[in-house]
Amino acid sequence: MSKVLELREKRAKAWEAAKKFLDAKRTADGFVSAEDAAAYDRMEADVVNLGKEIERLERQAAIDAELARATSTPITNQPNGRIDGEVKTGRATEEYKRAFWNGMRNRISYDVQNALSIGTDSEGGYLVPDEYEKKLVESLQDEVFFRSLATVIRTSSGDRKIPIVTSKGEAAWIDEEGQFPESDDSFGQTSIGAYKLATMIKVSDELLNDSVFNIEQYISKEFGRRIGAKEEEAFFVGDGQGKPIGLFNTTSGAETGVTAATVSITFDDVMDLYYSLRAPYRNKASWLLNDSTVKAIRKLKDGNGNYIWQPSVREGEPDRILNRPYRTSIYVPELAEGKRVMAFGDYSYYWIADRQGRSFKRLNELYAATGQVGFLACERVDGKLILSEAVKTLDVKAKTT
Repeated sequence: MSKVLELREKRAKAWEAAKKFLDAKRTADGFVSAEDAAAYDRMEADVVNLGKEIERLERQAAIDAELARATSTPITNQPNGRIDGEVKTGRATEEYKRAFWNGMRNRISYDVQNALSIGTDSEGGYLVPDEYEKKLVESLQDEVFFRSLATVIRTSSGDRKIPIVTSKGEAAWIDEEGQFPESDDSFGQTSIGAYKLATMIKVSDELLNDSVFNIEQYISKEFGRRIGAKEEEAFFVGDGQGKPIGLFNTTSGAETGVTAATVSITFDDVMDLYYSLRAPYRNKASWLLNDSTVKAIRKLKDGNGNYIWQPSVREGEPDRILNRPYRTSIYVPELAEGKRVMAFGDYSYYWIADRQGRSFKRLNELYAATGQVGFLACERVDGKLILSEAVKTLDVKAKTT
């Protein structure tokens, strides 16, 4: 038996003994005498010290294993096989990723011609390696929380047709041997396409040649910040002109649930918005609003004098309004006259369509005179609320002159 395993078993037995001792010495009132408490503290200290000794031995074993590791790798591949033993299976391979970033750092890289041939060389650019695209999507999720609430699909080409039931038939009472009523469901469809979103980053030659500088992390984070901000803005207030249609857009966006008379929204306004959404959607519904609107809602009370805004008391849980979670964004319109300032609904009915992968291009000569290299990134994406009744908004009445 190894020393570490022996100590772990010893610590487990010591902890069980300490708990039994405490339970045996505790009086009916739940108290422990000073003498027994001191004895228990010593037993607990033994458990802690055993844990520290286990950690020291594990660290020692890790250092020994690192020092004993071979300094070179034996050749195990077959004759005429690849030296590194890797097989080109697509953009998900380590080889493709290394070649991609070598190409981003240095345009004279001979691995790129072989490894990137498994990618797609369209319009002079290559698709981002699968592993790096995952990094970029994670950055977008950090910036654009709405992606985690919406339904995200991937499309390859052309418009995506989405069938929708526009109205449903009903049953009816009929007499014996009476004729069955005709009542058919009505179907429609909406299409979701793709709009191009692009940005460019210029990086100096010195940073590219600096082995300490993590270009992958910098570019993925910066592209994620830029693209994420524009995505979130379009998903909320986009007008469909060269960009997605946003939730708060008056045309093809969410349905109006309540129209407040003034910017001083009341408890009744919020309650009416809550119940304007049909019960099946309320089960998964949450609020979307600007911080300025949250500030106003914090002051509202219900009929029993309780504040309708409730702070979270558990880690990982959001604050709540009328016992439903809410999220804030600077792209949701601020509390003002004539604005749609608040939404409540099930946002899984907002569909985001990503068209294939995101792509990069490197510009070698355009900024050569200033010692810089340009990097282009673009994606094709669209977003649309496919069922307007699933989300309701609170609109503030426009000021009349």
